[in-house]
Amino acid sequence: MDPSLYKERFYRGWQHPEHLVPHEVRCGETDLQVFTGEGVCSRAVRKRLISLVLKYRAQLEETIKKFPPFLTSLVPVDFASDHEMIRRMVAVSRAAGVGPMAGVAGAVAEFVGTGMLAITDEIIVENGGDVFLRSGADRTALVYAGEGSPFRDRVRIKIRGRSTPVGLATSSRKIGSSLSFGNTDATLIIAGSALAADVFATTVGNMVKGEKDLPRALEYARTRAEISGGLILIGDRLAAFGEIELA
Repeated sequence: MDPSLYKERFYRGWQHPEHLVPHEVRCGETDLQVFTGEGVCSRAVRKRLISLVLKYRAQLEETIKKFPPFLTSLVPVDFASDHEMIRRMVAVSRAAGVGPMAGVAGAVAEFVGTGMLAITDEIIVENGGDVFLRSGADRTALVYAGEGSPFRDRVRIKIRGRSTPVGLATSSRKIGSSLSFGNTDATLIIAGSALAADVFATTVGNMVKGEKDLPRALEYARTRAEISGGLILIGDRLAAFGEIELA
């Protein structure tokens, strides 16, 4: 895991969820923005955040040291682990037909977010644009498709509090450091798991090289029980599927 892969989170200034308190924690290339409920001790939040980030980074580093293909493989791998996060990364990536690190950002967001629920009922963990969200209130998310997209600043989705916890993840050919073999400006996946959202955003995004590939990608996404809904933005086309509500 290479800290030189870190990319500046230029969108952080756009995030101002109401009635939540922001926190940030960075360790190597792991850079989280976290929002917790009001009234929770900031010192306790930071202490727990750092503990959780170090815990899950250590699990990743241990796994990569034991089994280097876990880091580099672009296809599913077989690896037995004592760590739940690693086991789920292996299982979900196998279901999606990609390498386990395709879900690393979502996995860290989800496991850190779940761990934070011990001290806060409201939690948003954003990790490189992939999000774990648990909230009693409805929230709105902007889908960023790049400065040159006709959908720039125009597409927002509503996440109902009653539907959380949920995971949101986006794959793009030109935004962020994640590898994509597709050609979409943004492929957004919503799932009950941030790990699953991350992995399937990669798989669905990889399927779309051009507009002609949209029907096949949409059909695939609709067949996956792990996926609640999503959007694909490519050029001037927007395709939506599943349970998704535009705001």
